[in-house]
Amino acid sequence: MIAHLRRSIISIVVFTAFFGFVYALAGTGVAQLFFRHQADGSITANGSTLIGQNWSSTKCPGNPPGSCVFQGRPDDLGPYSGDNPLVANGKSGESAATNLGPRSKVLVANTQALVAYWHKRGVDPTPDLVTTSGSGLDPDIAPQDAIAQIPMVSKATGIAPSALRALISRETNGAVLGFMGSSYIDVLQLNEALAQLR
Repeated sequence: MIAHLRRSIISIVVFTAFFGFVYALAGTGVAQLFFRHQADGSITANGSTLIGQNWSSTKCPGNPPGSCVFQGRPDDLGPYSGDNPLVANGKSGESAATNLGPRSKVLVANTQALVAYWHKRGVDPTPDLVTTSGSGLDPDIAPQDAIAQIPMVSKATGIAPSALRALISRETNGAVLGFMGSSYIDVLQLNEALAQLR
């Protein structure tokens, strides 16, 4: 009986040490060695490329706020969409999209507010620019979403539309592995490139 108890205790200590510490440290070491940027949260000087940023309050002298930069999905527009990504379904500190159904009056009001927001800035919005993503934190937009914003950004910055199209083309990432999903643009990286272009 004591021999079985001793073996059990030794097994617990060995497995706890291996799976609780060695395995975890090895996983962290591999992540830091091969995927350092992702393991550290993909942080740049302006935020994380993994989480959508709110660009709607960016100051644009002589123009409406947010019109001198490209903007992401409504997840990131905070008060303009009524869907703050840091307040999920009325609970502060949680992150997710709202559970508003297609017959929701709040959803219709939010969408109408977003359409008005874009029209005020001279943009004919794409469906993605007035609908939230499934995660509520999407950092990416489709190339056509960025192209739709060219008149707004061009007017606010004075950059020629052709230069903005070239910028969008450079910042467009292809589908993952060439076939999974579709082309996308990380809005943070697009706006960082836009700042360098100015």
